[in-house]
Amino acid sequence: MSSTPVLPARGSTDGGGQLGSAVLHNGAGRRPVPLTRSRRRARPQLASLGRGKWYMRTGAFGLGTIWLLIVLFPIYYMVLASFRSQGQYLTANAWSPAGGLSLSSWSTIFSGQSGLWGDFLHGLIYAGGTIVVVATLSLVAAYRIAQNGSRFAAVSFRLILFGLAVPIQAIIIPLYVITLKIHLYDTLIGLILVTAASLVAIAVLLTVNYVRMIPNELYDAMAVDGARERTIFSSLVWPLARPVVGVVSIFAGLGAWNNFLLPLILTQSNSDTVMTLGLFKVSTTASGYGVNVPVVMAGVVLSVLPLLLLYIALRRQFIKGIGGFALR
Repeated sequence: MSSTPVLPARGSTDGGGQLGSAVLHNGAGRRPVPLTRSRRRARPQLASLGRGKWYMRTGAFGLGTIWLLIVLFPIYYMVLASFRSQGQYLTANAWSPAGGLSLSSWSTIFSGQSGLWGDFLHGLIYAGGTIVVVATLSLVAAYRIAQNGSRFAAVSFRLILFGLAVPIQAIIIPLYVITLKIHLYDTLIGLILVTAASLVAIAVLLTVNYVRMIPNELYDAMAVDGARERTIFSSLVWPLARPVVGVVSIFAGLGAWNNFLLPLILTQSNSDTVMTLGLFKVSTTASGYGVNVPVVMAGVVLSVLPLLLLYIALRRQFIKGIGGFALR
């Protein structure tokens, strides 16, 4: 009697990691015949730099080291200069801590003599408020645009994207007049709203593309279960869209914290000065030796800390969000 091979179902494996065994049916019984193709060979192999030629690995390591030094040298200089007094900065070696260190520059910032501590707190309120407004508006708008197939939603999306073609410098005078007319000039609320409006277009574009990746079957399943729109948004859209919210939050935080033009035009009094304007005022204020460079460097180091903490807090969501766009 002729034997007939019977292959196992797809995806079945044996204890040794094989895909399966062929079973021959004959008169004497069944005898398993192992297949030679293994699961590991079936997987696509990714290119690895670690398996390249030795000179390629050495070159990549050398270039990476050079780039690291290029990035670290200015940071080292900035941090070292912030721990000197003005006299030590002018006399000691700028690259060596042997000339002595001092906390006088930091005490000047925190004592309020330079005004940077108050500007730092105003900058935190400004950046935090911008992040909340941009992240909230972009996620709500993206949900409505992605799920509402009406013509109104499509037209609204195009109008929002039209903001990408209009630079903020071109409409700064109308923005000044509008904030002045509605009594929001020289207030942090007005500054937050204008900055959020300038960033919401790119934020909506990113969020819409991410929300559209959510399968429609999940919406239908929750709708069949009787979930309302608010429940769908809070239980489905918000948890799955956290990566893109992290990306938008970092983008909005950077845009607000580093913004110089809008605070310069839309604020006037020192009670609403943010960090960028504070650093500008300190750098243009002359002391007995000219510009107090250590105080400026201490202010720059202080201004970097919130951005660093923001990235550390949202790094996982940021990586997931960037990965989601790359795999789209």
